[in-house]
Amino acid sequence: MIRALMWAAGAAALSAAPVHAQDLAKAQNTANQVCASCHAADGNSTAPANPKIAGQFPEYLHKQLADFKPQGGKKPARESPIMMGMVANLSDADMKGLAAFYAGQKLKPAAAADKNLATLGQKLWRGGNTATGVPACAGCHGPAGAGMPAQFPRLAGQYAEYVAAQLKAFKEGGRANDPNGMMRGVTARMTEREIRAVAEYAAGLR
Repeated sequence: MIRALMWAAGAAALSAAPVHAQDLAKAQNTANQVCASCHAADGNSTAPANPKIAGQFPEYLHKQLADFKPQGGKKPARESPIMMGMVANLSDADMKGLAAFYAGQKLKPAAAADKNLATLGQKLWRGGNTATGVPACAGCHGPAGAGMPAQFPRLAGQYAEYVAAQLKAFKEGGRANDPNGMMRGVTARMTEREIRAVAEYAAGLR
């Protein structure tokens, strides 16, 4: 928990410096020419495999972009052949600009498609699973999935397919850039159905 709080403080410090108009203009140009193919120019991806990043917290977006870049000769904290290539030539100012640009876009939310899964997801989101030690998702991501700036991302309206894929990646060790291993610890206790359920419920949150 202490390490998670230290990361949150660091993320807040990273985002404290103002993003200048010219950086936002450059970011919009990058978004149109590079990012749009996967995330759409306004951050509302049309492919469930790619996350909707419109309206996401700039601190979170900046951290994810930075995590795709190798640091000090080590492997990046978050690995993706596509994203690693995309951020390779971006400076920190570029990444902050992109984070600010997409944070300022309006989310066009996805929707839940499976009522039964969403019903189970609602129970897990609100109360967790006390029998297996799975905490309520609402404890960190909020009752409505709005998240907490500089700490936990907004999940409301995100594609269920993407959320489920990320939870599974945390569970299986394919993604490990969560502060203090928090999400890896949570997902280790979740079944595949529970993962699909909370992802489905999150997609329908507003």
